[in-house]
Amino acid sequence: MSENGALLELDGIDTYYGPIHILQDVNLSVDAGELCCLLGGNASGKSTTLKTILGIVQPRNGVVRFAGEDVTRRSTSYRIQRGIAIVPENRRLFAPMTVLENLQMGAYLHGGGTKEDFDRVYELFPLLHERRTQLAGTLSGGEQQMVAMGRALMAKPRLLLMDEPSMGLAPILVERSFEIIKQVHESGVAMLVVEQNANVSLGIADRGYVLSTGRLVLEGKAADLRENEDLRKAYLGR
Repeated sequence: MSENGALLELDGIDTYYGPIHILQDVNLSVDAGELCCLLGGNASGKSTTLKTILGIVQPRNGVVRFAGEDVTRRSTSYRIQRGIAIVPENRRLFAPMTVLENLQMGAYLHGGGTKEDFDRVYELFPLLHERRTQLAGTLSGGEQQMVAMGRALMAKPRLLLMDEPSMGLAPILVERSFEIIKQVHESGVAMLVVEQNANVSLGIADRGYVLSTGRLVLEGKAADLRENEDLRKAYLGR
């Protein structure tokens, strides 16, 4: 892989659940240092795309490459060790554990994290240092989002997947959440943000893809997609 080449590539992906053809010939890439968004409504195939990237489901056809390596048949844990991390939908923190313990869980595969790992996260999210002894379940939605992102960053990922980061957040917190996503991206992490909120996602992304009933129906520079009159129609699956 060249330094500025594709970090993640999905090439001709067909994914099935039993007899049901979910993803149909999906071709998608995220370059090193790039922020891409994958848009789509409910049942568009967004979650299946993430599961295919992570190796939770195996495609029937096509290839998943990460950093130039074919990882199509590799385990989820192998992909995580190679540098893929995810901030899951609804954040899924360990609520009875402290902020610090949640961050340590993120670095579990790396021996629990070094001082430098924690310092990097605290520099991005100073509030987490202040709240490090607080139980994660007692934080606000926006604060929990910071913990979830910090936990993922403790694994020192090369690619960070975000699954519906705006879900369950008040509108004012959605804006703040995407400011944080932009901040993390600017720290040098490539990102794929999977979202229903097209406007806010395209506002921070470099490129975007639109998925409708398992097929990519639009792709291009984020600024171009924001101006695309067909976006709403395709996005709603009509």
